[in-house]
Amino acid sequence: MRRILIALVVIAVLGLGFFWFSRPKPIPVVLKEVTTGKVEASLANTRAGTVEACQRTKLSTIIGGRIEYLGVKEGDKVKKGQLLLKLWNDDQQAQAALSQSQVTLAGKRVDEVCIAAANAEREAKRQSELREKGFVSTSREETARTDAEVRRASCNTAKADVAQAEAKLKATRVEQGRVALYAPFDGTVAKIVGELGEYSTPSPPGVPTPPAIDLIDDSCLYVKAPMDEVDAPRIKAGQPVRITLDALPGKLLPGKVRRVAPYVSAVEKQARTVDIEVDFDDPEAAGKLLVGYSADVEIILEGRDQVLRIPTAAIREGGHVLLFNPDSGKLEERTIKAGLANWEFTEVIEGLAAGDRIVTSLEKEGVKAGAAVTPDDKAKAK
Repeated sequence: MRRILIALVVIAVLGLGFFWFSRPKPIPVVLKEVTTGKVEASLANTRAGTVEACQRTKLSTIIGGRIEYLGVKEGDKVKKGQLLLKLWNDDQQAQAALSQSQVTLAGKRVDEVCIAAANAEREAKRQSELREKGFVSTSREETARTDAEVRRASCNTAKADVAQAEAKLKATRVEQGRVALYAPFDGTVAKIVGELGEYSTPSPPGVPTPPAIDLIDDSCLYVKAPMDEVDAPRIKAGQPVRITLDALPGKLLPGKVRRVAPYVSAVEKQARTVDIEVDFDDPEAAGKLLVGYSADVEIILEGRDQVLRIPTAAIREGGHVLLFNPDSGKLEERTIKAGLANWEFTEVIEGLAAGDRIVTSLEKEGVKAGAAVTPDDKAKAK
């Protein structure tokens, strides 16, 4: 009997030991305490936006030719009206000089024939007075009057020749304008295609001509970003925006929606989006930005202060969260009623109380309702 009791005790100890060492170990999880704070409903762009210049133009010559003058280089600051580039046009200059001489010659011809016309008109008037006194015949008066009319017509023809010569000169100047590029506004030369002495060839009709000079006005910048088409009805000009730039990590720049595109962009193999334009509230706070920087925008639709909130990532499908029960050390599933939400926080209207702790590390294997867990102190320290 004594041996049997000893054997039973040994079996019981072994059974307890096996149970103890084979029981499921608590899963270390990251817990987040339910607190109060500010929650905002917001929208974010579907793809990265871009910093754009308020004014940007890509200049190209209308006709082809050899680059004779290139007065700028990439990065130069230029003023409105400054000559940037000019093609060889000695033939046009010669034609303009010829047209100018024709204008001068036509002007002198006007002086000549119009003076003669004025003299002929005075002579016709004198002959008319003499005929009234009976000193000359009617035929002589008519001859003088006809001569005056002919000379006046010659004067008018000469004036028309001057107008024609001036029009021709203007046409040559227009042709000269086709070979030169002038800055349409103050800005910075971003890119130049072509070198001094190279031949610039325009594209055939229907094919865009590569720009010779890309000019930007970087004194005024904004962000252009695509938003999902389903969010477009809730976006309006004037709404506050937070702007983040990859080039300035951790920095939030305030702004406002300036414009919402009146159409939906349907790019192949991409979601349909609506482009918006966002102005910086304080451009100087952003520092020196480069056109083309990638940017993200978050449009603030509504906000509430001092409400119960939890991390949005802690909410599972169906509006459930996993609540940690400190008495049992296990997880309980709790259904919540959510209010305002964004990618970071969600307002809790019902289902939780301040001080409750919920699991945020939902990606861990075995994390579910009824699972034994233990707070991950290392993750909490981080």
